[in-house]
Amino acid sequence: MSSSSGSIFSVYTDLALEETERLTAQAGPHIPGVNVIQEPIDGIQVTRVQVATKEAERAMGKERGRYITIEAPGIQDKNRLAQEKVSFVLAKELDSLCNLGPHTTVLIIGLGNWNATPDALGPKVISHVLVTRHLQGYVPPELKGTLRSVSAFAPGVMGLTGIETSEIVRGVVDRVKPDLVLCVDALCARSVERLMTTIQLADTGIQPGSGVGNRRQGITTKSLGIPVVALGVPTVVAAVTIAADTVDILVNQLKGTVGFYQILQEMGHDDKRRLVNEVLSPSVGDLVVTPKEVDVMVDEVSRVVSGGLNMALHPSIGPDDLARYIQ
Repeated sequence: MSSSSGSIFSVYTDLALEETERLTAQAGPHIPGVNVIQEPIDGIQVTRVQVATKEAERAMGKERGRYITIEAPGIQDKNRLAQEKVSFVLAKELDSLCNLGPHTTVLIIGLGNWNATPDALGPKVISHVLVTRHLQGYVPPELKGTLRSVSAFAPGVMGLTGIETSEIVRGVVDRVKPDLVLCVDALCARSVERLMTTIQLADTGIQPGSGVGNRRQGITTKSLGIPVVALGVPTVVAAVTIAADTVDILVNQLKGTVGFYQILQEMGHDDKRRLVNEVLSPSVGDLVVTPKEVDVMVDEVSRVVSGGLNMALHPSIGPDDLARYIQ
């Protein structure tokens, strides 16, 4: 899992969209150096955020680059039609972000710990990806350019291998020599509503482990020397977030009440989060929470993500073929 934070008391989030929402709430709709474009596509909300300056980078706590967020609450449910729509949108956004050519070779890396369900998204996606690098010599001429060379692997985590994930990735990249690396990982969100319902794409690479306070060496364009695109879905949220949201709901329901609740009502949102954080930190620390149905949700979302990957990387895959990858 990976993440970044804004201020010293703000809650971890990997989503650039959530950082823009935080800054907008504090300073108004215009964030210097940050461009935000929202587009609804067939009932799916797509938000494109570009962090363009060093000042924006510091304010957002995000590397300069492009971030695309796809919000679709239906992807965690077994609604195949809704899932197919999300896969189509994901494929389109991936193709645009990655600038894929007909002969682009791609290495997909499924980051995370396959023994921990909330962190197993990457390895699960890898299990549904259509890998073709070993078949390139057998591809019929008519399929050349529509069935790209794709390889994939799940390197595990340092606790399982004793090796930095970035070191394993660099070794494979040096050997396989892909044109593009695509990392898939579980993320940490600030909002409970975005768990398992949001997909983020970013051309800035990724920092494995930082979302749970275990920041490892980055997998980026700078470290690998080739383009790196990160794809992630939030699977956990900080316990502080749930407590702070509960306080907000309680205060809204008790508007007009004198005493302690009136004091809370007059506090700003970040002040409430700071208060909750100070109360909870000694006992729960950096505790993160995940839904009780996380195993089913991760299975569903991994099929949606792999379906989008397969369509984006292999133009010969159509709607009928896609259905096989999200069953």
